[in-house]
Amino acid sequence: MSEMATIARPYAKAAFDHAVENKAIEAWQQMLAFSAEVALNEQIAALLTGSLSSDKLAELFVGVCGEQLDQHGQNFIRVLAENGRLAALPEVLTQFNQLKADYDKEVDVLVTSAVELSDKQKQEISVSLEKRLTRKVKLDCSVDPELIAGVVIKAGDTVIDGSVRSKLNRLSDTLQA
Repeated sequence: MSEMATIARPYAKAAFDHAVENKAIEAWQQMLAFSAEVALNEQIAALLTGSLSSDKLAELFVGVCGEQLDQHGQNFIRVLAENGRLAALPEVLTQFNQLKADYDKEVDVLVTSAVELSDKQKQEISVSLEKRLTRKVKLDCSVDPELIAGVVIKAGDTVIDGSVRSKLNRLSDTLQA
């Protein structure tokens, strides 16, 4: 696990817990997304590593974000600035989004197929995965002709490889053993 993920985890958890408690998950997600984009801006990123005091940095950051942040969002930015963690905002957003997906019982699934899938095939995959994973499934489909035929499905740590390329590789390994 990267250091930035470790740094961001308690902030993401605190923001998410506050958002759930105040029924403001969508608002917090939008505030964090905007703040993360600001933190990724080259000029702002240079200031984050500069020698500005945490108070001045927080005021500058809140000023740039403007009306995109409510009072709680501004306080969150001030806490991050005080602890020298504004650069962690993109990772805070990533972890917040994961917490939201877990809360909503959703999972993003990457489906790679050899050819474009029909709407019916996508629906069948989605229904099957929802039963298996007991979560709402959001499919992200792509095409990779090198698979020859079949699909590769990735949902978190779960990988279902039903591609012909994979089967041929396994057969080759078996024959060489």
